Amino acid sequence: MKGIFKVVAQGEPFVVQSQKAENGQLKKSILTLQEIGGKYENTYAVTLLGGMAEFRFYPGECVFAALHFAVREYNGQVYQDIVVNEIIKVKS
Repeated sequence: MKGIFKVVAQGEPFVVQSQKAENGQLKKSILTLQEIGGKYENTYAVTLLGGMAEFRFYPGECVFAALHFAVREYNGQVYQDIVVNEIIKVKS
């Protein structure tokens, strides 16, 4: 899914263990994005990984983002991840 979103909030970056990273650790940050249109539009908690986790976004900023939705099962529970593949600040 690609589109323009409004930033609602961003958490501080933190380090997680990852088998996919070279050194076994990967930076991660959670960003809350809302579709443009009004306060009742869909809102997503998305994950920024690696170098993107260092980017800083502020509430009210508009961004273009490409989101990747993935579902996985673990110990009988189903989890959904929304990972940002690309994100660019949009000048208003």
